[in-house]
Amino acid sequence: MEPLGATTIFLAVCISCLLFLSAWKKMSGSGKLPPGPVAFPIIGNALQLNMKNLSQSMCELREKYGPIFTIYLGSERVVVLYGQETLKEALIDQGDEFSDRGHMPLQHSHNRNSSIFTNIPWKQLRRFTLTTLRDFGMGKKSTEERILEEAHFLVERLKNTHGRPFDPTLFLNHATSNVICSIVFGDRFDYEDKKFVTLINLIDEINKLLRSPRTVLYNFFPTLMHYIPGPHQRIFKHFEELRKFVLERVEMHRESLEPSCPRDFIDAFLIKVKHSLLNRTLGLFFAGTGTTSDTLKCGLKLLMKYPEIEEKVHVEIDRVIGRSRSPCMAYRSQMPYTDAVVHEIQRFISLAPLGVPRAVTKDTRFRQYIIPKGTTIFPVLQSVLYDSKEFPNPEQFNPGHFLDENGAFKKSDFFMPFSIGKRSCLGEALARMELFLLLTTILQNFILKSPIDPKDIDITPMSFTSNIPVSYQLIVIPR
Repeated sequence: MEPLGATTIFLAVCISCLLFLSAWKKMSGSGKLPPGPVAFPIIGNALQLNMKNLSQSMCELREKYGPIFTIYLGSERVVVLYGQETLKEALIDQGDEFSDRGHMPLQHSHNRNSSIFTNIPWKQLRRFTLTTLRDFGMGKKSTEERILEEAHFLVERLKNTHGRPFDPTLFLNHATSNVICSIVFGDRFDYEDKKFVTLINLIDEINKLLRSPRTVLYNFFPTLMHYIPGPHQRIFKHFEELRKFVLERVEMHRESLEPSCPRDFIDAFLIKVKHSLLNRTLGLFFAGTGTTSDTLKCGLKLLMKYPEIEEKVHVEIDRVIGRSRSPCMAYRSQMPYTDAVVHEIQRFISLAPLGVPRAVTKDTRFRQYIIPKGTTIFPVLQSVLYDSKEFPNPEQFNPGHFLDENGAFKKSDFFMPFSIGKRSCLGEALARMELFLLLTTILQNFILKSPIDPKDIDITPMSFTSNIPVSYQLIVIPR
């Protein structure tokens, strides 16, 4: 063997051994961890998990190891929490210990290159963000008026389809994005605005890429996947374009700022915090566009498949609101069936089945276990939303899950699509309002039709870590 070849092989073996020992040391951790499947060094439990349906893998592991178990995604240790009782005990009763943001290599790589948001404790930041959003109307009458204004534009756009099949994705993205834009940027965008259309397309593309297998692998093996070409690499370019747009808006606000008269979220941030707000604004813009739009998209598809449910909503809308008045939140208490449909859409699709990753702030005793500081936590929301005792036959779409024997709306402690605790969704109040008002407005004005037979509509979620339906064609017929 050539000396150079022998040296290369020797170095490769040494590096492999070092990686093996490093990964094994990290996996061994400290304390008494919850049980879980045996993990391999470097790759962890990757070969034992169904990457096309991680939530199903979690369900199977729960059957074997109980409601708290440990897995390894690559060399990343993850403690999985399963079931309503477990999530409540961790995220509410021990909320402080489970309040760190989970480790997401993809997000870390993006943030590291954006020079955004530093030196502000997350609790202070969250408190300020919530207060400011409320000051500018989130969850209040003024936001309701903004949503209804956007609903009017959406209805006109839907009318212009003239009974032709269309993909509703961009229509819904535009509407929900304009609602959050009016709060964050102080204004909405015309649907034909070229920059706005480009940004919405970027968000849609990012959402698709985030659900791709290679993106999932990036979060498991970031060092390796960083150098492997593929569609996941486009995410960084797309986020950079969004970052430039938000930065441009921030600078426009800075130049015209009147400290005595803040116009919107950005002005308030510039006046009070005096730190870069790029990351927070970008997060609100991105989340405010994607999740509500995706939920509505799923909801319209479900109602196409079950026209008998849609018809019951039509009847309730006609009885309570009529055809000439605009929907408003005050009507919701008089519309239990419609309210139940909105809740059931969110429950059934379980948009974030594994929840948003958390991490423990310190070595944490949880039940009989010790979870080391910094350990990533998966609070599996689908395990609660699909609890068969609370929601009989949870795999079926049934608004009756939220109705009592008298047809009145029935609240449930198991309804947690926005998560719970100190890291629950900031935009929950806004999303709830948007979902009710936009869906009610659409159904007040249109009958939903599918180009194919309703029984052939596939409502199986296509998911790796989030449940989003594939694109489909919709026909709206004016009522």
